[in-house]
Amino acid sequence: MAKKSRAARKREAARTQKLKKAENIKNEAVKAKEAEQEKAEEQAKPEPAEEKEKVEEQAKTESVEEQEKAEEQAKSEPAEAESADEMQKEEDRIFEERLARHHDELRWLYMELYENDDMFAELCSQMKRYYDARNKELKKLDQQRAAQGEWYRKRDMLGMMMYIDNFAGNIKGVQEKLPYLEKCNVNYIHLMPFLDSPKGRSDGGYAVADFRKVKPELGTMDDLAELAAKCHEKGISLCMDFVMNHTSEDHEWAVKARQGDGEYMSRYFFYADPQIPQEYEKTVPQVFPTTAPGNFTWLPELGHYVMTTFYPYQWDLNYRNPRVFNEMMYNFLYLANQGMDIIRIDAVPYIWKELGTNCRNLPQVHTIVRMMRMIGEIVCPGIVLLGEVVMEPDKVAPYFGTVEKPECHMLYNVTTMATTWNTVATRDIRLLRKQMDIVCALPREYTFLNYLRCHDDIGWGLDYETLSQWGMKEVPHKKYLNDYFQGKTEGSVSRGELYNDDPVTGDARFCGTTASMCGIESAGFEQNEEKMKWAVRKDLMLHAYMFTQSGIPMLYSGDEVGQVNDYTYKEDPEKAADSRYIHRGKFCWDLAEKITDKESVQGRIFCGLNQLEAIRRRENVFDADAEVYTKDYSDQSILWVVRKSHGEELHAVFNFSDEGKDVWMPEEAEYTDLLTGKTAKFQKTYLAGWDFMWMKR
Repeated sequence: MAKKSRAARKREAARTQKLKKAENIKNEAVKAKEAEQEKAEEQAKPEPAEEKEKVEEQAKTESVEEQEKAEEQAKSEPAEAESADEMQKEEDRIFEERLARHHDELRWLYMELYENDDMFAELCSQMKRYYDARNKELKKLDQQRAAQGEWYRKRDMLGMMMYIDNFAGNIKGVQEKLPYLEKCNVNYIHLMPFLDSPKGRSDGGYAVADFRKVKPELGTMDDLAELAAKCHEKGISLCMDFVMNHTSEDHEWAVKARQGDGEYMSRYFFYADPQIPQEYEKTVPQVFPTTAPGNFTWLPELGHYVMTTFYPYQWDLNYRNPRVFNEMMYNFLYLANQGMDIIRIDAVPYIWKELGTNCRNLPQVHTIVRMMRMIGEIVCPGIVLLGEVVMEPDKVAPYFGTVEKPECHMLYNVTTMATTWNTVATRDIRLLRKQMDIVCALPREYTFLNYLRCHDDIGWGLDYETLSQWGMKEVPHKKYLNDYFQGKTEGSVSRGELYNDDPVTGDARFCGTTASMCGIESAGFEQNEEKMKWAVRKDLMLHAYMFTQSGIPMLYSGDEVGQVNDYTYKEDPEKAADSRYIHRGKFCWDLAEKITDKESVQGRIFCGLNQLEAIRRRENVFDADAEVYTKDYSDQSILWVVRKSHGEELHAVFNFSDEGKDVWMPEEAEYTDLLTGKTAKFQKTYLAGWDFMWMKR
């Protein structure tokens, strides 16, 4: 007789166990009925013989039914076990296929950094564990997105970033507000940092104390997973921040390191010899020279310096240690398995440190991001990596990697954002046009995330080499910009405050909401309807410009209703020193109630954005792969962008000045005004101050 397979023997044993269990159920049922009968007899007169027989018969019948049910279940168990085996084999096959696709390159890069076979083997083993733990709905979504290809580049993608507590109190509150977000046409929600971080030392949530715990006041990981599932039902994607460069000093690793545990000290940069930090300081720039000078913090209780590039309570992780890389990748996969669709890698350029360098954009950073991309494609290929690289364009583009060896799926278009506001203040589009030309010359596969405002300040990291050719020197130009947006310059309607103002160098960053920078706050304060009309028009024109760029447009929560600066942060001792909270105020739901009133400021902005979003979704010229370029025009306040796709041509023209202009088209031809839907033949049109047009040919 042929020897039975191990699986067959297991199934036979399981069936035998089920049959025994069924027999036990029968015996226990009979005993229970007999005990119940004896108890009844003690409490009452003896039942008639026929009644007693009836009870016994009923007990036997019930026990037989239970036995038959158990036997039936036991019989079906082998089929179910076999089906489960087949499903697991298919799951294993998919994982092995993905791993094989990337294994050689992943191992080569890993060994280049760490030369540690055991740690690489552990990484592969853990990837399989996180793949197995990924629920079937997320695996199904992975397959759908893999079949779609570049699902995040569809022209209907529209994002909104928000602080959970400011927007809706907690995670469950966000879930309740999903219908409102659908009204906003939003299908991509970026939840600002929500992982556990110490109050008063959180850097807005970027000092993470526990990568697997939500701030208690916001909810739990279960709440997050439930929100993700509800979003997926509505076709909405969720984005979160993954802070790779550092942890909070309250993180368990840091706590053990502070106690002198060498294993955990090796996960950070600790030096007892002050000369080493001094050598670093010679070449490493300071991020916050005023509020957090230097790149190291002295710990007297330990007698060591620890590297703290950002704030003293944020300890830089040492990615030279493979244990750090592995554990952070496990955190990354754990968070992906909660249903996150887009993982924003915070402060990407900083994550590798090398003495004698500026510790920015080093080659090893790209190795780490490339490995992260492959790990994601093996375990959870439906997710997207968004890199936060706050650098000039030539340093940003390399983080896309190459078409053959990609790194980030998307990057922030930071420089264009800052240059847009420079254009608002100067009424001069030349620098903006130059930077658009650089971006448009990049491969069309590269995807940028475009925005006017975000949770952070605006740093004036402009191309001063080019500006100086036009007579704009760096120090006085930065002062002009900051004076303008504070409303100190004649003719300025903007309102806001400086951040990290350095009185020695005169350098500073700027804080304020889109609405306040466009003049909605000042017009409302003056109760000047004419100024309000101009401010709303400027606000919509800038959003139209953002929608015209290639990539994904991102709104900041509150911008859709023209929410202005919130000065109440000064009343909170934990926030008063950080002027960025001026544009991080609580979302005003009273304003949201006015979006249907087309006469209100909120209604005008909301309806205007709604119209722009609908046009963008509908028109082929806004496809991600469209040909995009700027057109030379004689007026330095007119920005002209052309988009070509599917045999159609869009002329998007923006007037960055207070004065109305006559705009001449390239030639007399028939154009369709996408805002009105009207088609006419013409060559010249009038464009009011801070207005725009979308003309399709």
